[in-house]
Amino acid sequence: MIEQTKLLYRPDRVSAPGVTLLDLLDERGMTQAELAERTGRPLKTINEIIKGKAAITSETAIQLERALGTPAEFWSQREANYRAYLARQKELEHLAAQKDWLKQFPIKEMKKRGWLQECGDAIADQMISILNFFGVAAPDQWERGWTQRRLAFRKAMNLKSDIGAISVWLRQGELEGEKIHCKSFNREKLISSLEQIRELTKERDPEVFIPKLINICADCGIAVAFVKPFAKVPVYGASCWLHPEKALVQLSLRGKTADILWFTFFHEIGHIIKHSKKEFFIEIDDKAVNKPPEEVEADEYAAETLIPASQLNAWLKKNDKLNAAVISDFAKQLNIAPGILVGRLQHMNHIKYSDFNGLKFRYDWREHGEHCNGEK
Repeated sequence: MIEQTKLLYRPDRVSAPGVTLLDLLDERGMTQAELAERTGRPLKTINEIIKGKAAITSETAIQLERALGTPAEFWSQREANYRAYLARQKELEHLAAQKDWLKQFPIKEMKKRGWLQECGDAIADQMISILNFFGVAAPDQWERGWTQRRLAFRKAMNLKSDIGAISVWLRQGELEGEKIHCKSFNREKLISSLEQIRELTKERDPEVFIPKLINICADCGIAVAFVKPFAKVPVYGASCWLHPEKALVQLSLRGKTADILWFTFFHEIGHIIKHSKKEFFIEIDDKAVNKPPEEVEADEYAAETLIPASQLNAWLKKNDKLNAAVISDFAKQLNIAPGILVGRLQHMNHIKYSDFNGLKFRYDWREHGEHCNGEK
């Protein structure tokens, strides 16, 4: 009797269960006609099962058990394995015809970062790994599923390349955000926590302020994910809703200075507070012209939250000549990092972009890009 075996691996080739059935008939000295008579199945059906043209149904599996003594579960599993093998072969052929789709993704860097599991060098393996990464069945579903993101790209800037790399960066943020346990979103609690978050801008070491930031935001219903950007991909941050009660703010640290990091963070918070949960926002180029109204509003929200315009204008009227001491003193009054004030003054053309950069904190990623270190 043939014993049922549980497959612990995926073989390169799976034969039709009819091959096993034919071997068993030969072993028993039984003809196909005799088996047809014993099972009550037409001879043509038995012949087609042996040739792999007809599937073994649950009913037929029970009949084979009665006639041959081999468990029905064996035949059902054998049939399922074979049909799954055929489906995978068909899928591989379909994917092979779309291999150019794969070229837009930074496979080598993704493998280096450990974002692709069990990904070999074969094109088919890489395509399957990318599809699993995005959680879609085929390139067509990826195209449809990421339409919203591509629309956001076009809103941010006229980006003609690196859509694949940015999509990977965004997807990794989603995956990391999903792992962060958050309370249900609470808008009032978030607004009341903003001053506490502003104080974190004074901390030089991201190893200190990042965990605090993540915890404060998670308590308000927002997952904050720091994901290392790809080279030559000008993305600073993004925000969206993972579900109606959980938002995501994703940051890249691409700018590496405190003024850029914190402006980006509060820009994304502006989207969360002010704009629709159905929208997706991505900050790609802060110099983009003709920004959508939502982006302009988020910029204004970030600027006002970090440095209220009324306080800034009053201070500027009293200080004709700016120096490091004066800037540092006002930043202390504002309860923010001095580099953030420097960045604001540079943006407003009150000082040159080369002035007072020594007051800015700079952040660098660790070797593996999982966290970042702070330095002056």
